Amino acid sequence: MRLTPQQATSIQHLCAEIFGQEVSVKVFGSRLDDQLKGGDLDLLVKSLKPIPEPARKSALLSTRVSRLLQGRKVDVLLIAPNLKYLPIHRIAEEQGELL
Repeated sequence: MRLTPQQATSIQHLCAEIFGQEVSVKVFGSRLDDQLKGGDLDLLVKSLKPIPEPARKSALLSTRVSRLLQGRKVDVLLIAPNLKYLPIHRIAEEQGELL
């Protein structure tokens, strides 16, 4: 995974701050391949509780993590009981790695 331990910890803290302590966070996509360079960061945030204002919160997380990574593009997927579950969510869950 192409994140430093410090970056991973900071991302976990941001997710907990925005979505609550009970969420889990996975990285999926190209950032898992240590042989590649560049690319965006794809995050999957999973909550067992409904997430109020999911669009605002995912945008907030994306912005704050992007700043942490010096402007790197960050995509955020959310899984929660109040949100639609799509095939991309299953792929991210299966292929992602927990932070």
